[in-house]
Amino acid sequence: MSYPLLEKIDSPFDLRRLPPADLPRLAEEIRAKIIETVCVTGGHLAPCLGVVELTLALHYIFNTPDDKLIWDVGHQAYAHKLITGRRDQFHTLRQYKGISGFPKRDESTYDTFDTGHSSTSISASLGISLAKCLKGDTAKTLAVIGDGSMTGGMAFEALNQAGHLGKDLVVILNDNEMSISANVGALSSFLSRKLTGKTIVRFKKEMEHFLKGFHGVGDNILQVLKKSEESFKGFFTPGMLFEALKFEYIGPINGHDMAALLETLENVRDLHDGPVLVHVLTTKGKGYAPAEKNPGSYHGVGPFDKTSGKALPTNPTPISYTQTFGDTLVEIAEKDPRVAAISAAMPAGTGLTRFANLYPERFFDVGIAEQHAVTFAAGLATEGILPVVAIYSTFFQRALDQIIHDVCLPNLPVTFAIDRAGVVGDDGPTHHGVFDLSFFRFIPNMVVMAPKDEAELQNMLYTSILLPGPSAVRYCRGNGVGVSLHQELSKIPYGQGELLRQGTDILLLPIGNRVYPALEAAEGLEKLGISAAVINPRFVTPIDGDLICEWAAATGKVITIEDNVKKGGFGSAVLELFARRKLHHINTTLLGFPDKFMEHGPQETLWHLGKVDTPAIISSALAMVEPTS
Repeated sequence: MSYPLLEKIDSPFDLRRLPPADLPRLAEEIRAKIIETVCVTGGHLAPCLGVVELTLALHYIFNTPDDKLIWDVGHQAYAHKLITGRRDQFHTLRQYKGISGFPKRDESTYDTFDTGHSSTSISASLGISLAKCLKGDTAKTLAVIGDGSMTGGMAFEALNQAGHLGKDLVVILNDNEMSISANVGALSSFLSRKLTGKTIVRFKKEMEHFLKGFHGVGDNILQVLKKSEESFKGFFTPGMLFEALKFEYIGPINGHDMAALLETLENVRDLHDGPVLVHVLTTKGKGYAPAEKNPGSYHGVGPFDKTSGKALPTNPTPISYTQTFGDTLVEIAEKDPRVAAISAAMPAGTGLTRFANLYPERFFDVGIAEQHAVTFAAGLATEGILPVVAIYSTFFQRALDQIIHDVCLPNLPVTFAIDRAGVVGDDGPTHHGVFDLSFFRFIPNMVVMAPKDEAELQNMLYTSILLPGPSAVRYCRGNGVGVSLHQELSKIPYGQGELLRQGTDILLLPIGNRVYPALEAAEGLEKLGISAAVINPRFVTPIDGDLICEWAAATGKVITIEDNVKKGGFGSAVLELFARRKLHHINTTLLGFPDKFMEHGPQETLWHLGKVDTPAIISSALAMVEPTS
């Protein structure tokens, strides 16, 4: 497919040379390019299709990169990437060594801030705006934040400070959920744009100054006029909240009406009297019928058939860890009415859709508010409920204080289901879950488990829910290993690992999804004349010191393997164990990710680069033990 307009755009400077009448056609080309690429690479489709016109209008009106544009989360930035010098690399989107699916400062000067987690854009933008003020720089700073990200408390913390400081800041609220009837929406859009035009704003300021000259009477008239205008605008728009936070509210406006966008943003560009919020209504998945019809399913997708929108066929695979978790939780909840489930805006992603449908009164989606989710669970637990908080590993990072202070300190029975633990693949460093073993295991009262397969996940979840205090079960993204699932759930003995293979030369200590690669390595080592014992620790805290130390002392050589950073992780726990037991003679090698952020790429590639796969285990063992054959 040809893209005659897009192929001329190497930067926003080229974009600004186009007449406004060409922008809708360019938007169509960009949508086609995004669909054509994402159907091959996978990625965040629906969010990106919804903001094409908005992206073009922002770059067209504002002088980027001098004016700074910050995308919240960043999964809607594909159009932004296409017009900021990455068009020819766009086919490498989310591919190993290709361009990121999120904004990255080291990728382009147009990527003002690294993003990947939600609700950060207003805080970052306010910091940038204040820094510019300190330097005497008058360039604009703009944050683009979705209505979903607005559920994060951090966004309101930033709005509160921005309103208090009264500095020049533009917040674009990309609202793809609110439904406003055509008449009201059109009238509201008209009022907002006209009432904030340069002439009207100047008139309002001059009139305010004039009336303030009439002491007493003038102030009374001014208050009446302000109340009349605000009640009129507030009746037609949802802007009262933002204006209470001392933002000038503009909108809602149609985010696919290019003329309206250009006119509104041009007016906003020329305002310099404090923070402004522009409310833009967009359609998620705009321009691609399957995504418009079911935007949730097309939020993040793998490769798919462009014509039908259906996922490309794949070979049959074992059940995923996420589905295993969801199905098992339903089974447990069926027998125990105390069990409740909590999601932070990702019921489908965490496998809780079925639970939500079967037990709606015991399911709580708190929105993008991980801190609240954890403390909310703690409150439930104080009244005898057994809450299970299912959140991706990378997003649990946002609630560390609440885990420590509100759950572990009072020793409450809250279960943390840590989905997407370890490297997750193409979403890259903002989404890898390679720190949870390190920051969960150091907290007193916390029990941490990691299953070797999907069947063990079933029993670990059951065990975790029955524990009298806080516990966490961490499991990886993707499919299990294909073992048969348990028909009857059973408790795992507290703090006990299991010996999977005896050996005399070396002990392999893999945790979680590294157990089967370690077993494969043991078989490979046996062919080389090296006898390797393998223990599945199951528990990171409390660690099974007796079992591990018995076999460590017998072999004298140990390799720990984890889908986590080495610093503070499972290997560190083993070294601490040996130090406590004064086993100073044990030769120990730690395999895990290095002290750096891992890039994006397929899980298998990243496991290989991180030296935590089967060949790496064999290589490490050979460096410690001389083969006999």
